[in-house]
Amino acid sequence: MPHQSIRVIAHLDMDAFYASVELLRYPELKGRPVVVGGGRRSQPEETIDPATGGRTRRFARLGDYAGRGVATTASYEARALGVHSAMGLMKAARLAPEAVLLPADFDAYRSHSRRFKAAVARLAPQIEDRGIDEIYVDLTEVVAARAPRDEGETWREARAVAQAIKQAVRDATGLSCSIGLTPNKLLSKIASELDKPDGLTIVALSEIAARIWPLPARKINGIGPKTAERLASLNIRTIGELAQTEREWLIERFGKALGSWMHEAAHGRDERPVVTHSEPKSISRETTFERDLHAKRDRDALSRIFTELCVELSEDLCRAGYAGRTIGLKLRYDNFRTVTRDQTIAAPTQDAQTIRRTAGECLKRVPLDRRIRLLGVRIGGLTPAEDAAAAAPAAAEPTASLFE
Repeated sequence: MPHQSIRVIAHLDMDAFYASVELLRYPELKGRPVVVGGGRRSQPEETIDPATGGRTRRFARLGDYAGRGVATTASYEARALGVHSAMGLMKAARLAPEAVLLPADFDAYRSHSRRFKAAVARLAPQIEDRGIDEIYVDLTEVVAARAPRDEGETWREARAVAQAIKQAVRDATGLSCSIGLTPNKLLSKIASELDKPDGLTIVALSEIAARIWPLPARKINGIGPKTAERLASLNIRTIGELAQTEREWLIERFGKALGSWMHEAAHGRDERPVVTHSEPKSISRETTFERDLHAKRDRDALSRIFTELCVELSEDLCRAGYAGRTIGLKLRYDNFRTVTRDQTIAAPTQDAQTIRRTAGECLKRVPLDRRIRLLGVRIGGLTPAEDAAAAAPAAAEPTASLFE
């Protein structure tokens, strides 16, 4: 009898993605702690050695940073010193003052993201995009086509496919990735973190007790810090301890939906399919300023940044192949209060001027009596651009906003 196919799901996670892209650009930083997240002031400076005439680069030192930016990512050397993404750069500077600070270059990251995903798609087209640096891949049919005779051979074939994917990613980008291979998305997400960087980890269902249960409950994607803290208060700290807890007991304390799901997840049960296409609900761009800006005294800077955000949003729409009708503005003041305003236009658009004009109308509906900490624009009500093109009216002339 032919062997019945078992599900083979991969979770591929690029290793320290942003930092790794920067190391391609600045190979002399390899092995040093690097933090990405500085502004333009942390741009490396090229200098010429007067003695030799050779070109060298001078990098910003994290310990010299002053501001309230946050780390976008950190190299593994910086992570070993306690620095992690979303950490305030001032706190990171206390932990790793000698680390190199680099500005984020999202255009470069998006370019490498498209390249690694295209490389994977040529070998295994059943891909679920989970963001700029991670994907799920359904390898069931690819592995079954190799006609494995039993479960052991299925996983050996899966390993060979995963190794080919890792090599394809490296050839396309020069970067390494880590892959988890299991029968479902939940376990593969956990497995991809077990042997970073450049890991390839296989966990069969029969290995859950040995490989997964000793891990902290927080390792289950979906159990956040607050839920993990509450579980710990109930003496449940590992996935195994969660698995050994009665379902009804969990439901009594966490509610039917969360309690049931945690019980299933702890046992490694997850039937979610790899979703190869889903429509985005909205696309946005925002920036947090190095210092609070005043609507009048910093009007020129705000106007320039506002326009740049709208142009970048337009470019994002064009790359993604969408147009939208509901354009929104987001402001965060110096007291951390956040306000949003939306306006819906007659026809979907990708046009930067139309986005800028409509967001400017939204701006007129918010108070500008405090300094501004964050500015963002978004567009929702998305539809495929080709469907919207025929109905779109010609763009009107832009009108001035309160920043002009």
